[in-house]
Parts: sequence; structure tokens; C-alpha cells
Amino acid sequence: MKIVRAVSLVVLFLLPGILPGNAAAQTPDPAAKVDEIFAEWKSQESPGCTVAVSENGKTLLSRAYGMADLEHDAPITPTTIFEAGSVSKQFTAAAALLLVQQGKLALADDVRKHVPELPDYGKPITIAHLIHHTSGLRDWGAIVGVNGWPRGTRIHTHAHMLDVASRQKALNYEPGAEFSYTNTGYNLLAVIVERVTGQTFAEFTRQQIFEPLGMKHTGWRDDFTRIVKGRAIAYIKAEDGFHSEMPFENVHGNGGLLTTSEDLLLWNENFTHGKVGGPALIEALQRRGRLNDNREIEYAGGLFMLNYEGLPEVSHGGATAGYRAFLARYPEQKLSVAVLCNLGNIDSEPLAHRTADLFLTGKKPIAAQVPATVELPSEEIAAKAGLYSNRRTGVILGMKMEEGKLRTRGGRTVSPLSASLFLVSNGSKLDFVTGSDGKISGLRLLTPDGDSIPYDRVEEAAPTAAQLAEYVGEYTSDEAEVTYKVVVEEGKLLIKGRPDISFGLTPLYADAF
Repeated sequence: MKIVRAVSLVVLFLLPGILPGNAAAQTPDPAAKVDEIFAEWKSQESPGCTVAVSENGKTLLSRAYGMADLEHDAPITPTTIFEAGSVSKQFTAAAALLLVQQGKLALADDVRKHVPELPDYGKPITIAHLIHHTSGLRDWGAIVGVNGWPRGTRIHTHAHMLDVASRQKALNYEPGAEFSYTNTGYNLLAVIVERVTGQTFAEFTRQQIFEPLGMKHTGWRDDFTRIVKGRAIAYIKAEDGFHSEMPFENVHGNGGLLTTSEDLLLWNENFTHGKVGGPALIEALQRRGRLNDNREIEYAGGLFMLNYEGLPEVSHGGATAGYRAFLARYPEQKLSVAVLCNLGNIDSEPLAHRTADLFLTGKKPIAAQVPATVELPSEEIAAKAGLYSNRRTGVILGMKMEEGKLRTRGGRTVSPLSASLFLVSNGSKLDFVTGSDGKISGLRLLTPDGDSIPYDRVEEAAPTAAQLAEYVGEYTSDEAEVTYKVVVEEGKLLIKGRPDISFGLTPLYADAF
């Protein structure tokens, strides 16, 4: 009997989980914590989201919140289909890179070899430039917006995209000189895949990617009128309630992927097992682009190669009409998180990060030490306040003195590390440049990914009524096929155009509004 009792005691100590009130039994349930994160949309009166998490190829969690169709009281389920916005781009890049593997495309191909409709800009735009957003091509959606018919207000097709692109007489910069995100490049990639293969882009990706990976609920919105069983309607919330906001356009490749959060996890798992494309595709998709001056950028093959709180993160967000999406992978932890939503007011990225945090607890490195700041005389800090114009884009960076501290006009704190170098609260740095007269003449924005963006100091403009009158007249763009009228009303400049465009202009610096 003594032996039996001794064995019984040992068994009890080895299995503490059967005892009430122990630590193991009180371990927080990640699913319950995720429910808290998405609680706002756990309602039969609101659109919502799906979220799915996997680790080492095993699905840890797949949850659904809110309604897929408010008019028909259809709830969102884990298999509800959403549109993934620009999360789609990695699949377009993969399609092009598969053709590179098959010898049907080359990264160095001049795009005009496949799309002769594009103008000759003197220096070739390559397939690699399209993949990495370094082509210099203008975003066709911005141009049709200037024309008065932004995306979402008129049906657009790839024929429209090509027509707009073919009319552009110049690039934003020499191919390879800079990075600028443009949907045009990814629409062109979809067109090129079709022309090279003789298949529709949807059919090629179905055969080459979706079916091999078991992505049964994934396809493309290449015909917005097609019935898609199980698709969530997209919405936007206004003061008077929810309104549907669906993408009625046929352009795709830049976006337009119809999918589920669980299918996106299957795609992410391909980066581990390489069933589609093997190691060569995995490497190519994650190869960051390089600019002409050999600077490496964060953008790879439809993917941002980032750092999240000390951990490598491979991710991309998406937004089309009222759909929102975010897909992230943490390769060192073999963890993936997918979030898809059908409400344009939702920011899917922080929801995905908050979810990821639950599964990354204890796995993040100790935060890097923040550089030591220095004290500067207030007059030295005040001397740096003012307006700075991005030499590449003309976009303004405003600095102001507030409560003895330097801040951007967007509200970010800027702390001095030396007399000329300041740390921005988002991790960037500002290196102020002093001219021969001893005054601040500009600055360089030093980004965490190693870019150095020059800004020139400019004087804020306050034009007189007579000076404003000099701008009055008609301004025509053949490239956007639009004419604007500039008028003065109640002492301010206004732009007016078709069909009902009217907006005011705020002076920034000389000739810039």
C-alpha cells in the first residue's frame, strides 16, 4: 500500500494540470484575447473581419466577426471571401517571376518589348523596375482622379489603364533612380503575363499558384459583375450609417484578389515548403530592389521587407473601396497572421500586429537603446522651424517650435542628438544643413532603411490679392485630358473643372499651393 500511495503522489505532481487553481490552467486563451481585439465588430449590425494565425504550417486560430451582407443578414465566417487590395501584388510578382523561371520573361526585359503602347522615354523600363516600383511611371489612378473620374466613380479596365499610360510624355524620374509606389506597374505585369502566356491572368495564376497550394476560395475580380458565392460586401461608415462601397472596375494585378484569410495562410506557408516555384521563387520574391546608386529599398516582390519591434517581418497591406487587408509573416518564428475586413473605416494593420503580439510574447528582442539627446539653446532650436520642400517631389515638411521643443507640423517630436542632427519619434533622423551665411538652408531626411532625402528650406508664401490674380486662367493637360479653370473667389484661389470639381488652394511657398 505504501508503494501505491507513493506512486499516486508522483503522478499528481507530474500532472499539475488536473489540480484546480494552478498556473497552467490560468494561462490566457489567445482566442479569447483575439476576441477582445475584434470585439468592436462582433455584431449583427456591423461589417467586420476575419483573422487567421498559423505557426509552423499549423492553423492556431481562425475567427470571424460581424456581417458579410447587412441587407441579407449574412454573417462573416472563416471562409467568407474578401478583396485583398494591394496584398494582391505579391501574387502578381510571383506570376511574373514564375515566367522568368520558365525562360519566358527576363527581369532585364524592356517593358516595351511586351507593351509597345508605352512611349519610349529614352532609357528602358524593365520588368524588375515594375516589380520594385522603381519605374518612374505615374499612377494611372491618380491621373484619372485629376481628370475628374477617380477610381470608384467610373468603370475602368486594363484598356483604360493602357490608354492613360500611353499618353504620359514623361516619367516621374529616370527608371531605377527612386522608389515610388505605383499601381500602373502591377497592372502592366498582369497584362504582360497574359501576352506572354496566351492565357488570362486569372487562369494562369489559378493553374500555377492557387490550385497547387489548395487555395480553393481564391481568384481575381477581373469581371466585377461576376457572381462570387460567399463574398462579403464592402462598406464605409458615414454619419447616417453604413453605405456599400464596392470596387466596380476590372483592373487587377495591382489589387483585385478575391480570397480568404485561411487561403492567405496557405500562400504564406509556401515560403517554407516551396511547393510552388521552389527555393528560387522564394528567394526572388524576397529579394529587395536596388536603385541605380546601389541603395537597397524595403520593397521586394510585392512584399515589404520590414522590421517589427526587433523582428524581421515580411508583409503588405491592402485597401480597395471598402475592403481592408493585412498579411504578415515572421520568418524566424514561422508565424503568419492574416486579417481581412469589409469596412473601410477599419485599419487592418494594427489589428494584425496586436494579434501577432499575442503569439510573439517573449520572442521579441530587448528594445535597442535610444540614442542620447542633448540640450540646445532655444534660439538654436527655433532657427530650424519653418518649411522644407522635398527636392524630389515638392512635398512640404513643416517644422514648428512648441513648448520649447521642435515638432513636425504633423505632431511628431523631434529631439536633438547634436547641434545639427535630430531624432524623429518615428525612428527617422533629420540632418540640418547650414549655408555659407550661417543660416539653415535645408535638411536631409535619413530614413531607417538607409535612404537620404534632400529638402530645401523655403519661405512661406503670403501672396497679395494682385499676386493671386496673376494665376487666374485656364490650365490644360493633354496627358490627363483635362482643363482646369483657376479663379479668385472671396480672396482665395479656387480650381474648377469637370464634372463638378471645385477646391481651394492654400499658399505654401512661391508658386506652390
